[in-house]
Amino acid sequence: MKARQYLSADGLFQLVRQGFGKIKEHRPMNIEISLEDALMSGFAMFALKDPSLLAFDRRRTKPENLGRVFGLEAVPSDTQMRTILDEVAPESLRPLFKAVVQQLQRGKELEKMRFMGQYYLASLDGTGYFSSKKVHCEACLQRANHRTGEITYAHQMLGVALVHPDQKTVIPLMPEPIIKQDGETKNDCERNAAKRLLAALHKDYPGLPLIILEDALSANAPHLNTLKQYKFRFILGVKPGDHTYLFEYVAQAHSAGKTTEFERVEAGVTHRFRFLNEVPLNESNPEVRVNFLEYWEIKGDQTQHFSWITDFTISETNAFDLMRGGRSRWKIENETFNTLKNQGYQFEHNFGHGQNNLSVVLALLMMLAFAVDQAQQLACQLFQAAWHKAGSKRFLWERMRSLFYELPLASMAEIWRAIAFGFHIEGRIVIHDTT
Repeated sequence: MKARQYLSADGLFQLVRQGFGKIKEHRPMNIEISLEDALMSGFAMFALKDPSLLAFDRRRTKPENLGRVFGLEAVPSDTQMRTILDEVAPESLRPLFKAVVQQLQRGKELEKMRFMGQYYLASLDGTGYFSSKKVHCEACLQRANHRTGEITYAHQMLGVALVHPDQKTVIPLMPEPIIKQDGETKNDCERNAAKRLLAALHKDYPGLPLIILEDALSANAPHLNTLKQYKFRFILGVKPGDHTYLFEYVAQAHSAGKTTEFERVEAGVTHRFRFLNEVPLNESNPEVRVNFLEYWEIKGDQTQHFSWITDFTISETNAFDLMRGGRSRWKIENETFNTLKNQGYQFEHNFGHGQNNLSVVLALLMMLAFAVDQAQQLACQLFQAAWHKAGSKRFLWERMRSLFYELPLASMAEIWRAIAFGFHIEGRIVIHDTT
């Protein structure tokens, strides 16, 4: 079994290293560790799922595999890495995320994420990854306890990933840090971060027809206007408590017989729909018209209820697809943030904070390593075979780290083959690949 040249771990690692090489050096000449090596070392730490910067630092005693697999010429100490990365501009990492998506496009693999024939679902959601009452930097958000005055410092981000209802794989794009902006004294917020993120998506992926998926907090007139400004389609959650006027309007229309209701039953599950097109968003913005979709999933005596607004004209033909698209929003939480927190990436561990950008840069490098893993999961049969043999991501990462540390290797493909097909040692590693 051969790994795909450009969508294998080794091909993607080379792509990442080339991207790091294009980032401008911010330090004077005569440096011991290049910026490219410092960034690639941070990426390697997350690619190998090391639990801490100190654990990665121990690999400096056996740097050969880091050189052969990740192309490192010099491996920084933990202190050197923190110092160098603290001054890196987070925005300089944006082209790396774009490069991974472009590689999937070239390989025709991104087509697996296509939805309703021509679109791609982009799910947005915010999350926190750092909180402390002592450690902080210039970019930290600050929350004061109104009773004690005690300050809590935090870092958050607005994540975005391409998702699909039939795919466990998600493709994370460059998240938007929710941090104090340059020259600002007030905290940043998710709404402002969303404006920056949508502008960046429009600029980075002009040829990618996106459907934006978000929760009920985003279903407001200013945000809808921003989506329309960038010509994004949308499916946004709405709730009765947050959108009272909208739900009352639909209820009155239902009483007047103006809504459309229908059901379909599949595998013992009843899918019940109600929809109404051209509904005013709220009382303050009656000129903002949306299309309303309500859905009940009934399994025996269990019922789940969901509701969305969209700019797609709803019909009995497309309501089921729109429902599946809307429910895919949770993949940003379940398949992205929960995976980063619970499947070996140590998302909430403080790898280092620094005074300027270190915390954000490390979070972005972790997300980039996750993007590379997800690209392999979508497109690389060798990775898929190793994962299947290991049985779980956690055990896959354990086997990967063990082999990487103990055996001389020429590539990451050797690790995946060893895990997938077994190996023995006769002066060199012999892989039992029977395919």
